[in-house]
Amino acid sequence: MGISCDTPEFAVDNIAKWWEIEGQDIYPKQDKLLVLADSGGSNSCRSSSWKLCLQERLIDQFGLSVTVCHYPTGCSKWNPVEHRLFSYISINWAGKPLKTLGTMLAYIRGTSTTTGLTVKAFLQEGKYKEGKEVSKEMMKQLNINFLIPNPKWNYTISPR
Repeated sequence: MGISCDTPEFAVDNIAKWWEIEGQDIYPKQDKLLVLADSGGSNSCRSSSWKLCLQERLIDQFGLSVTVCHYPTGCSKWNPVEHRLFSYISINWAGKPLKTLGTMLAYIRGTSTTTGLTVKAFLQEGKYKEGKEVSKEMMKQLNINFLIPNPKWNYTISPR
């Protein structure tokens, strides 16, 4: 959860924070990560900034190869996170006034299911500016492999 703009930098910083705090401990021998993403917003398949941030802030920093598979526009409802996480958060805070960030975080953290899902949440306090430009030269520096079928929606970025 953040207090600033929803930007590619914000999205990647959250994935990197999860990997640093929890992911690398749970999966200590893993050097690959799969990200299922929407096609719009901060993690858009068209966003150069999203790809550059992945390369710099996650992939190069932690030595991970990250495969990103974007859902087509309007199909994010098929993302398992939508069904297995967000719906339970909505149920948990339904009808409750969300007056402060602390209250919102508490309801998110208090979400669980009978199948064992427990939710961890943190406040990302960084300030993120929208509209950061990425040059063609910067894009050429990415270690990116576009995957068939649908190379615009599916790609792997590896450490440089």
